[in-house]
Amino acid sequence: MQKQRWYAGAEALADGTVVLMGGFTSGGYINRFVPNIDPTYENGSAEPTYEFYPSRGNATIMQFMVTTSGLNSYAHTFLMPSGKMLVQANLSTILWDYDQNAETPLPNMPNGVARVYPASGAVAMLPLTPANNFTPTVLFCGGSDMPSDYYGDYTWPYYNTWTYPASKDCQRLTPEPQGGALPQYEQDDDMLEGRTMGQFITLPDGTMLVINGGMNGTAGFSNGTLHTTTLAQMPFYQSLASAPVSTPAIYNPNAPKGSRWSNAGLSSSSIPRMYHSSAMLLPDASVLIAGSNPNTDVTLDVPFPTTYTAEVFYPPYFAAGFRPQVSGIPKTLSYGGSYFNITVTATSYANTSANNAAANTTVILSRGGFTTHAMNMGQRHLQLDNTYTVNKDGSYVLHVAQVPPNANLLTPGPALMFVVVNGIPSNGTMVIVGTGQIGTQPTSTASELPPVVTSAPGGSGSSHSNGASDSKTSIVAGAIMGAAIIIGVLGWRGCNCKVVPVWRCF
Repeated sequence: MQKQRWYAGAEALADGTVVLMGGFTSGGYINRFVPNIDPTYENGSAEPTYEFYPSRGNATIMQFMVTTSGLNSYAHTFLMPSGKMLVQANLSTILWDYDQNAETPLPNMPNGVARVYPASGAVAMLPLTPANNFTPTVLFCGGSDMPSDYYGDYTWPYYNTWTYPASKDCQRLTPEPQGGALPQYEQDDDMLEGRTMGQFITLPDGTMLVINGGMNGTAGFSNGTLHTTTLAQMPFYQSLASAPVSTPAIYNPNAPKGSRWSNAGLSSSSIPRMYHSSAMLLPDASVLIAGSNPNTDVTLDVPFPTTYTAEVFYPPYFAAGFRPQVSGIPKTLSYGGSYFNITVTATSYANTSANNAAANTTVILSRGGFTTHAMNMGQRHLQLDNTYTVNKDGSYVLHVAQVPPNANLLTPGPALMFVVVNGIPSNGTMVIVGTGQIGTQPTSTASELPPVVTSAPGGSGSSHSNGASDSKTSIVAGAIMGAAIIIGVLGWRGCNCKVVPVWRCF
């Protein structure tokens, strides 16, 4: 890189390059001095520029990084279908044309809630689907409405942050609405509890898991604050947050307002996941959780110690006792072009007809993005369009469209493909979207899909019960008895497994 960037924003582009934005030059709590007399460079401590990797030229000042001075670390960035980028930091929001370095102001974040580090709200794009015409909507949840003065400066906060409740507030924003409407934030359901450092993981079934974090305070660590000036007085050692949230929650973007959040049946972890925690969707559709270290270095005998233990969270769909079995998944996908076929076996669904199963099957591309500090830069969930043909033996063939012919929707590179039947995902298969090379991606007109063909009554339309399952899934399903749990798993059947006490290895 041309510049030193600590806690910079990063977003992949349609040609596979990455734009890097802002950051510190040498770290700190927030990106400003007080009084803030040099919001551009902060006397050399702030990096207000953006650049491309691989390079497209010299790093250039991004005015938004000046406007949002202080609370602009790990800016939230989302590439839009137009090729412009949604950027949100501090309380400001813009659409950014990075080719022209031109900014279009959007409404400020409502209710004074900061979402970027160190307020660290959970932020993610909702699933892109044929039903919403692949129109991006971004969900912002949690963070902090702490007054600006309380954040202090590079050295420490000017408030005992661990006493300040995190926000429950959630807002939706559709930056490029269809029909010419103006972008506006929309109040969404509050989270079940306030949460800072929560992280969204979009699951293959289209729901969104939020996990980790605390109910009070912010991310970061410090030897003190303006009001608690020595480390010996700090109640949680160097942590600036308290009250770990041990129970995850699931958000259903398609549920009616007032009923989108639930943690029913989800058990709690005994491991606090505070600052420096992270999570990532795995190919078997479980979620890896790791990290936590709100301390300067390795520190074990403190309230929130350095944590080396990893966990795996099994979402509720693991209670099914079986997984869809599919064949025909391609190794590469193009932007537009000829459709492809995936065959789904008759053992892939239970207690329903093949016609109903086929009608409730989706093909998903999932990209975890760059995961760090309770955020996933570039996380995407895109549903491919499909029709189907049901066979007499209860199997069916999915006729699946390629990725829509717009690389801004899902930038080139690897992604996991899941086939989801009645909310139960198959194991994911890694595919390459686009050419696999950096450069302008070729596009083609999307081909027309064949019509839907169902089975006649008395054929595969009859309901049946699925008794098939693989042994690992059966054991997990039996252990959770229809609910989701968090347990530690390192390795899988057929590998060398190291078992930590109270963990189980399948």
